[in-house]
Amino acid sequence: MNGRGIDACYIGIFTAIAGLAMILPSAASAAEIRLMCPAPMRTTIVELVAQFERASPHKVDIVHTPSSFIVKRVLGGEPFDVTILTAHASDGLIKEGKLTRRVDIARSSIGVAVLAGAPKPDVGSAEAVKRTLLGVKTFARNEGAESGIHMLRVFERLGIVEEMKAKTIAMPVNTGYVAQLVADRKVEMAAQQMPELHAVDGVTPTPLPAELQLIIPFAAGVSSTTRQGEAVEALLKFLTAPVAAAVLKAKGLEPPR
Repeated sequence: MNGRGIDACYIGIFTAIAGLAMILPSAASAAEIRLMCPAPMRTTIVELVAQFERASPHKVDIVHTPSSFIVKRVLGGEPFDVTILTAHASDGLIKEGKLTRRVDIARSSIGVAVLAGAPKPDVGSAEAVKRTLLGVKTFARNEGAESGIHMLRVFERLGIVEEMKAKTIAMPVNTGYVAQLVADRKVEMAAQQMPELHAVDGVTPTPLPAELQLIIPFAAGVSSTTRQGEAVEALLKFLTAPVAAAVLKAKGLEPPR
């Protein structure tokens, strides 16, 4: 995007924020919302929360931790107001009585990243992905995360499990973004959720083709014990407003359908 395009984008975002500030409910006193957020949504939520805080009297305390840790902490009785989790995980906590409801806020997909400036990988079809993966000398994925598990399924489908095992680094969960290994020139290519790839400077992300894709819906979940109901509703309204869609796209996500 050129300079004029970027300026126009931000002018549009700030105009939308100003308009949204006029429709957000006012509060007699500011509330503090405790929100738990996993890595795939980290940079998106940080940006949206910053905008929300500028447009409302409320503040948001963000706890950054892996999804599995969020679920364990919520089930363990830790106080919170809002969770950001996959729709599936949110539904599980609703069944456990820990959440009253969920509000879908984004759709994430899986992609691969190479060093910025390197030739864009051909991943336009399953066969192209197979050729590309076999052609790279080193590869990285998550160990245990949804994107890493999905890539193992992709290897199986393409019949290249053994070939990839010999050149793949499996990065443990909660140790950073996998694409950082590409930026640091430690591996040639990495796979992770698109917003996580976008969070790393110096790499170029590209989504997998539809036939090999995994779409992961993310949702905001409302605590069954929150005492910040009005503030939480204002935040949910903000996260699903048109201004949020521009941020989602910039971070490698799509709005919910």
